[in-house]
Amino acid sequence: MEKVIVMEKITKTFPGVIANEDIDFYAYRGEIVSLLGENGAGKTTLMKILYGLYSKTSGNIYIKGKKVEIRSPKEAIDLGIGMVHQHFTLVNPFTVVENIVLGMEENGFILELDKAREKVISYMDRYSLHVDQDCRIDQLSVGEKQRVEILKVLFRNADILILDEATAVLTPQEIKDLFKTLKILKSENKTIIFISHKLNEVLEISDRIVVLRDGKVVGETTPFSSDKKSLAKMMVGKDVIDVISQKSKNIGEAILEVKNLSVLSERGHLALKGISFHVKSNEILGIAGVSGNGQKELEDVLAGIRKPISGEIYFNGKNITGKSPKSIIDLGIGRIPEDRMENGIVGDLTIYENLLIERFDCKPYCTSLFLNYKEIRKYAKELVKEFDVRTPSINILTSKLSGGNIQKVILARIFSRSPKFLLASQATRGLDVGATEYIHGKLIEARERGCGILLISEDLDEIINLSDRILVLYGGEIMGFAMRDELTREDIGLMMTGTRKEALSEIS
Repeated sequence: MEKVIVMEKITKTFPGVIANEDIDFYAYRGEIVSLLGENGAGKTTLMKILYGLYSKTSGNIYIKGKKVEIRSPKEAIDLGIGMVHQHFTLVNPFTVVENIVLGMEENGFILELDKAREKVISYMDRYSLHVDQDCRIDQLSVGEKQRVEILKVLFRNADILILDEATAVLTPQEIKDLFKTLKILKSENKTIIFISHKLNEVLEISDRIVVLRDGKVVGETTPFSSDKKSLAKMMVGKDVIDVISQKSKNIGEAILEVKNLSVLSERGHLALKGISFHVKSNEILGIAGVSGNGQKELEDVLAGIRKPISGEIYFNGKNITGKSPKSIIDLGIGRIPEDRMENGIVGDLTIYENLLIERFDCKPYCTSLFLNYKEIRKYAKELVKEFDVRTPSINILTSKLSGGNIQKVILARIFSRSPKFLLASQATRGLDVGATEYIHGKLIEARERGCGILLISEDLDEIINLSDRILVLYGGEIMGFAMRDELTREDIGLMMTGTRKEALSEIS
């Protein structure tokens, strides 16, 4: 087999950090090779070097036997390399089709949009990645945005595809469709580098698995000679367990009540249709559902960034419908947003600024008209230590952190305020097994302290393992409620596709 990629003794350093150290990595033509490792292990950095987003500090790169210097994504694309990024690189005011063809040329002239539209439709049909191509990006759900990212790379017919957490926001059926696509591409002798924290996916799709830890290659294996447990141990250097919460023994009174809530989507469609539920203190209520069934709109309206068209929201008996996000935060409601880059942090602010962004107007961080930076930095350092945020300094831009460490910054900011109620949406999406274990533990700790938690997740295992009660959402309607051990996975799966709870007995 021909090695189409050889990365030899690659080292990449940032101020105070060695991100990659003497890494040897290769990939064959017609191979799917997976990169595994904790958040911050150096996987994305290595691939950004291959894609021309970062320059290597030292080492050599060979593509199809030729030594190359890749100084930009344009040069990478010219070499047949395409990359689907973990964090979106889309232009929000542009439409789907405009984003897909952005920067492309044909015969020396700008690509004609009508011709491009026909080609985009054919790619959507071929790869089962359907999105309304005339919608603006800022009107799409997270899952739809990710489909556009994948289409952008497929549209350019790359011979080498780098997929960085490309399945993190896809539904199980969409992942199956993507895997079918990857197998077709493999049969066409294309090379695929697959970065994922989902061990089941890696074991299913890979020909070969390379594991990174602390910026170094610590092992190489195949799906035939490894399993989830051994891969997890290679990744984090210790045994990792699934956190399964015990049922809460001290569930209290309802802390959040939603009554007959109806909400419109960005496109003006009815996303939530008169739903009612409550969350009690010392309780985790899990919302199960496939992406695009009203979860995003529910998160937005509870956080105060979207107004309902009807219905009411009560917190500790007080009507908070239509309150501003700042008012909701001040009441003691915390939020882990679905899209941590767009809504969880301000990427161009430092870590210490993001940690205190909700408390700049509180003593001792603010005195009269001035900020007390000494107290702000002191407190930020304490939070970074307590929540194990891996960073050389609190002064670096938060956008420079790995996904797991960005999530820890958000958790540190929220939990330092001891919230009475927590809205947690896709809290572990795209995170490795170690970071997921950590966050699950923090959610259970918060519940035991009396916090009521609304957990929105597309990971059914996460919902089942953590929730005291489960609510299933489909088409903006509630299909039913259940205690965690009341229904099987198959029952919940049927409800997620539109079967009401009371109809399950008829099916069985």
